[in-house]
Amino acid sequence: MTVLRAFGAAAPNGRMEGRPDGPAPAGMAAGTRPGPEAASGVSPGVSPGAAPGAATGGLVATGLGKRYKKRPVVRNVSVNLRRGEAVGLLGPNGAGKTTTFYMITGLVQPDEGQVVMDGHDVTMLPMYRRARLGLGYLPQEASIFRGLSVENNIRATLEVVEPDRGRREEMLDALLTEFGIAHLRRAPALALSGGERRRCEIARALATQPSYILLDEPLAGIDPIAVGEIRDLVKHLKDRGIGVLITDHNVRETLEIIDRAYILHDGQVLMEGLPHDIVAHEGVRRVYLGERFSL
Repeated sequence: MTVLRAFGAAAPNGRMEGRPDGPAPAGMAAGTRPGPEAASGVSPGVSPGAAPGAATGGLVATGLGKRYKKRPVVRNVSVNLRRGEAVGLLGPNGAGKTTTFYMITGLVQPDEGQVVMDGHDVTMLPMYRRARLGLGYLPQEASIFRGLSVENNIRATLEVVEPDRGRREEMLDALLTEFGIAHLRRAPALALSGGERRRCEIARALATQPSYILLDEPLAGIDPIAVGEIRDLVKHLKDRGIGVLITDHNVRETLEIIDRAYILHDGQVLMEGLPHDIVAHEGVRRVYLGERFSL
């Protein structure tokens, strides 16, 4: 099922639909050959080149690089995300932010660099393996099952991750209440507003109990009221202790939501800092925000 793959949920037999069925060594995707650390006897949990702090937690991408047809689109990009904070990955069109974001999610494999999550090197792991370690992902496009009710959208994911039926129903009720959609539980997903749909999608993403969640264009195509709802949802995720990484073209709204941001330009990190520092940065204003921009 497409949506379960998007969120990295495993099939009931513990394997990902559409994935090779052959067993893989612990910490390694099927079909991937052991790296130097396996030959040297170094634990793959924290590889020798792990970023500082990788062993103590956090989602840490170090020195990421990607080329397409020998053309570099991402060059030596490093990003880190802690639990309980919201971080933006921003920049002009063609800056490399989407490619960087996808390398962190597992949608794109980097040519260079490393992605470490709470001490586990996940650089070569597919999305569903990252999900088992606590990485959630909400794609830009609508990802609900349009033919199912709100409660069955969430239940579909819970059936993959929680074998006990009673416990599943408890978790379902809690998520519906937590995100203010209990009154819509039997409504068809097709009838939801933009903000209600996002709440349903995030509730379903949290059914896998992630430590980090990556939001791809969460502010795209929604009205101002829904923007406020997304702001509240991000705050709620932070209060839950979940790290949130956001990439979005709506820079003003994103800067109002996040704690800090990375600004990419020409495939590299131009600046990393707090929103007010980013707005005041001469280089960022010149290539991205414009001289008249203000929060």
